[in-house]
Amino acid sequence: MRWENLAAPPDEGDPGRAAPATPPLPLALPDAIVRTFDTPDFAGMTFYEVRAKSILNKVPGTSRVPFEWTINPYRGCSHACVYCFARKTHTYLDFDAGADFDRQVVVKVNAGELVRREVAAPRWRGAHLAMGTNVDCYQRAEGRYRLMPPIIEALRDFANPFSILTKGTLILRDLPLLRQAAEVTRVGVSFSVGFVDERLWRSAEPGTPSPRRRLDAVRQLADAGFAVGVLMAPILPGLSDSDESIDATVAAIAAAGAASVTPLPLHLRPGAREWYAHWLAREYPALVPRYRELYRAGAYAPQSYQRELTARVRIAARRHGLYRPDPGEHRQVTTPAPAAPEQLSLL
Repeated sequence: MRWENLAAPPDEGDPGRAAPATPPLPLALPDAIVRTFDTPDFAGMTFYEVRAKSILNKVPGTSRVPFEWTINPYRGCSHACVYCFARKTHTYLDFDAGADFDRQVVVKVNAGELVRREVAAPRWRGAHLAMGTNVDCYQRAEGRYRLMPPIIEALRDFANPFSILTKGTLILRDLPLLRQAAEVTRVGVSFSVGFVDERLWRSAEPGTPSPRRRLDAVRQLADAGFAVGVLMAPILPGLSDSDESIDATVAAIAAAGAASVTPLPLHLRPGAREWYAHWLAREYPALVPRYRELYRAGAYAPQSYQRELTARVRIAARRHGLYRPDPGEHRQVTTPAPAAPEQLSLL
């Protein structure tokens, strides 16, 4: 069981919090404290509070990402992005990769103390730690659970380099801590903004702050001295890959003061593939044949499509004055495409 390192937190009966919900619990979380909250932001959501035994996750050696360690204080994500590649991981908890991923969120309530303990261990060598690589650490639940401030404080206190990739504007709450950490170690901050079309945003990313709000946050972080990278991801075939959409998105990213833009065409891993296909058939049925053709060989669109799309984004980036900084020029870690998953059948 991949989640055998989790255990339930003690139920301290905090009167300021909702009472535990009624079991049954998922088989993978037999002792979790389950809570629901009677507020509009958390309507229909359930939170499984656990005390993890460890928090620093080793990236498999076969992965293509340029870091070896990650921190994931949450599992599941209220951003509800229909394409999220992390959906499959929810099935390891006996949840489904669709609605459960959006509404059943695991909270590692002791994340901050674990980070402090593990980076203080003599065997830890201060490797770069990446956050936001699985689900967003600044999703709505963070406003209630506040796991990130003690995590950042621990990394600051031990001068441990780290990066954060997010769609969550709540990161601005922690700007003072990020600036303190950047004085003693390398800190990378990146936002994900795949498109600026508001109709598409409301349908495909219904739980996220709007693209314009995210870009406002990019501006504030840039004004605070951070070289903020923007991952233009994902670019959706037939929906946000036109010249007009690319130009509008890159122009907005440049105007926000981003230091760089990195395009990432849509890829569809198991779990995400099925959920996205269901959404596409409902919202844009005319595009289903095109997607069957593009993704007939697996999770990734053909290399020719990816190269052509990347080239058009780079042309737009040059036109709007964006560039890719040299390594080490800025306190920034760019998050590349995730490792290639297994091949799948047609949508």
